[in-house]
Amino acid sequence: MGEALKVAGRELSSRLIIGTGKYETYEQNAQAAEAAGAEMVTVAVRRVNLTDKDKPMLVDYLDPKKYIYLPNTAGCFTADDAIRTLRLAREAGDWNLVKLEVLADQKTLYPDMEETLRAAKLLIEDGFDVMVYCSDDPVYARKLEDAGCCAIMPLGSLIGSGLGIMNPVNIRLIVEQSSVPVIVDAGVGTASDATSAMELGCDGVLMNTAIAEAKDPIKMASAMKHAVIAGREAYLAGRMPKKRYADPSSPLAGLI
Repeated sequence: MGEALKVAGRELSSRLIIGTGKYETYEQNAQAAEAAGAEMVTVAVRRVNLTDKDKPMLVDYLDPKKYIYLPNTAGCFTADDAIRTLRLAREAGDWNLVKLEVLADQKTLYPDMEETLRAAKLLIEDGFDVMVYCSDDPVYARKLEDAGCCAIMPLGSLIGSGLGIMNPVNIRLIVEQSSVPVIVDAGVGTASDATSAMELGCDGVLMNTAIAEAKDPIKMASAMKHAVIAGREAYLAGRMPKKRYADPSSPLAGLI
């Protein structure tokens, strides 16, 4: 897929990032990560067992030496709560690269952009490398990059909805204005959605529910791997222009 994806000094050959929630077991999660070819996995530090050795632990199935763990603030509804969560995660696992999300309400799980921007600034001041989940608003995306975020992660549609890329125009505007990676985060439902995101010029795609809640998560993980590769290659190749009328594949001149 051409150049590696570079985020905060880290290089990833895979442009597909997957989550670690909603799977039936950690073993299934590990199988999906393998099938997806993922090198980075997001971890909801408030929901995933990372420390209780008396219960199944994620690290026993997804080796932190093999995968980059990306702690996230899923379930946080204020900047202060998100900051507290990530500081605890850094103490527990020495994680500095993090995914920030500050949600507005339980019904939509839409990002509260004012709180997100406030949290991002404070975390960056505290030495974190912040990948940030945000709305598909180019204005806020620019503000987050100006604040120092190392990746902008606009939603394709609502978390867990599977609705796909609802506002491709705004996603493309964010891609065009950004000098840091743009990674679609949330809303992907099937392989064509991942391909669409990559064809818009996004640097990567992050997903969880689309794989975890598929009838066959392992097969869907493999499909997503190929979808991201195909979308990236199509974007780099440059699509043909759309036309109002037919244009024959074979020349008409010289017909008998």
